[in-house]
Amino acid sequence: MDYINDFISFVREQYNTDKFIPLHEPRFRGNEKAYLLDTIDSTFVSSVGAYVDEFERMMEQFTGVSKAVAVVNGTASLQVSLRLAGVSEGDEVITQALTFIATANAIVYNNAAPIFLDVDLDTMGLSPQAVRNFLEEFGELREDGCYNRFSGKRIAACMPMHTFGFPVHLDELIAVCNKWQIPVVEDAAESLGSYYKGKHTGTIGLVGGVSFNGNKTITSGGGGVIISNNLDLGVQAKYLTTTAKRPHPYEFFHDEMGYNFRMPNLNAAVACAQMEMLDTFLADKRMLAEQYSRFFKGLGVNFRTETTDTKANYWLMCVELNDTNERDKFLKISNENGIMTRPIWTLMTRLPMYQHCQKDQQKNAEFLEQRIINIPSSVR
Repeated sequence: MDYINDFISFVREQYNTDKFIPLHEPRFRGNEKAYLLDTIDSTFVSSVGAYVDEFERMMEQFTGVSKAVAVVNGTASLQVSLRLAGVSEGDEVITQALTFIATANAIVYNNAAPIFLDVDLDTMGLSPQAVRNFLEEFGELREDGCYNRFSGKRIAACMPMHTFGFPVHLDELIAVCNKWQIPVVEDAAESLGSYYKGKHTGTIGLVGGVSFNGNKTITSGGGGVIISNNLDLGVQAKYLTTTAKRPHPYEFFHDEMGYNFRMPNLNAAVACAQMEMLDTFLADKRMLAEQYSRFFKGLGVNFRTETTDTKANYWLMCVELNDTNERDKFLKISNENGIMTRPIWTLMTRLPMYQHCQKDQQKNAEFLEQRIINIPSSVR
């Protein structure tokens, strides 16, 4: 464990400070203030404005999708994405237990129930083999889709999460889900700037959701976006998230239950300025990841890097330690010395509101839960 003091010195050298170093803080080095002032001067500070339209256009251009719809946060993007995929009351959604709670919550917001399956060790994301094993044991194809023989409920979607920006094995996962007629909704909340076989995450499944929370690679304070190459679904997403109001110059008529999930123009102004800096931020984070990789090499510590055929955004960088004792010592010493580190999330299956949900053995998820630590990953 002698390397921890060297790690502390290394991190301070990277960020050139003796002060507290957070896990991931935003950087505002572009046109954020200018665009905010422009928004205020325009008086269009709420959910209608030029910056909302521009942000959606920028996201479409960056990710290569047919339609991007800006919303109030990443959780809302996932909630609506699941509804667009056909998830409704009483359904079930396959996902992973090793995730941030928004993944599971978005399922329940649709009055559906999560099924928690294991992750792969290399991606830390939903395992295609775990999904295949589960469906071969419990799946039943009927005229209107796949059903769970254990619960009798329809399995309406599968939602993998690209953990810390590392893409899951999408080709294999989608192949399994296609066989069982289950649409894939990508939780790309953490993976803006990550690619799988040359395609941006969130664009490969039916629909995807991205987050712009304050701790993400770029931020709009709050905010999220729904992305899809299905233009009809994109149009429906815009309609649902703007209260399902039929267009009219002055009359209000709503013909479906929608959501007031619109991103305010103020947030979109910040998002536009941040998008202008995205390539620079991603390049800096990649350089930092390379330096971390060199530092940990030979120390018996596995610094997590991207897998074959992927390009990760290195949103939150992480190391895999040898056991729980080493993890806890690393956390204690680093945080006591002003270097913020944190363990990976508690598995959803351990939380009181989700511990009753159907799950598999979670062998890999439990292994990673005991060993993964996030380390400072801010743009320098």
